Amino acid sequence: MANQKIIVRQTRSANRQPSKHLKTLQALGLGRIGKSKLHESTPSLMGMVKSVCHLVEIDKVK
Repeated sequence: MANQKIIVRQTRSANRQPSKHLKTLQALGLGRIGKSKLHESTPSLMGMVKSVCHLVEIDKVK
């Protein structure tokens, strides 16, 4: 699982979200709707994505 790459894309606004979620989005390299980043799928990263799953989409890279 660690060698797999994923693209994390922000799909919803972070307005009215707890500050913890805002900081998580910044740590993922996001901050605006439509912005995306390529990351390696690690357990810590997947935990971050899980906490903001209502704001982002995940695509697996083949």
